[in-house]
Amino acid sequence: MVEIEAVEDPNLWPELPSLVERRTEEILTICQRANVRGTFFVLGWVAERYPAMVKQIADAGHELATHSYWHRKVYSLTPEEFLKDMRRSIEVIESSSGSRVRGFRAPSFSITPGTEWAFDVLHELGLDYDASLFPAARGHGGYGCPVQPHVFGEAPSGRPLPELPMSIMSVGPKRVCFSGGGYLRLFPGWLIRRGVDQLASQGIPTVVYLHPRDFAPDCPRVPMPLQRRFKCYVGAKSTASKLNMLLDRYQWGTCSEVLQHSGLLEAA
Repeated sequence: MVEIEAVEDPNLWPELPSLVERRTEEILTICQRANVRGTFFVLGWVAERYPAMVKQIADAGHELATHSYWHRKVYSLTPEEFLKDMRRSIEVIESSSGSRVRGFRAPSFSITPGTEWAFDVLHELGLDYDASLFPAARGHGGYGCPVQPHVFGEAPSGRPLPELPMSIMSVGPKRVCFSGGGYLRLFPGWLIRRGVDQLASQGIPTVVYLHPRDFAPDCPRVPMPLQRRFKCYVGAKSTASKLNMLLDRYQWGTCSEVLQHSGLLEAA
């Protein structure tokens, strides 16, 4: 997306090959087999071009949430730019799906210290929860916060908002993500299970996040630095089997359901 120089110009996107419909269909099939509902954080740009796919997600009983419109990092935007982007995203997702957008996941977990104003924008947009905080150091920052679901109260207005942070496991003195994207593709199944079990022993739910491209060994290659190439493409052949393993072994729900179970969010 926008952090990869070769494809950062949105004017190029309509001409590039797309795997989003085919791989989203695969994810929906896996979830249907396991009788699991999840939350799909959809880009407004994608929803605008594939409205039937967004409607299919909603019709299958999954929760729709926003991942922004353009996939721009929150810390690179002004509050006004963020509000405009988010409003456009929510409008197109809701019109495509016929369901209300309740939550937000920032591209690249890019709500970082200094961008707490973003929570006031989420309040202005009428969203019920956030799932953007990454409670460990990472390439795009991270945010020091509890690992468990909690109420975030550091917005400039002081208004609280339920937060479902990314899951982090302890490996010796280090705090490591294990259950999403490149981390899930790279790590073996036994280590992922260890992370889920470690959090469960503390009464903390695990958040799993995956993109359609995470399931695509045939994902088109674009020029990028070697380290980034490894992060984008490693382990894609193993994603489906790991997801199937997790869905079979543990109980899962939507972000809203997890926050409701934690007593932080009321039912819609």
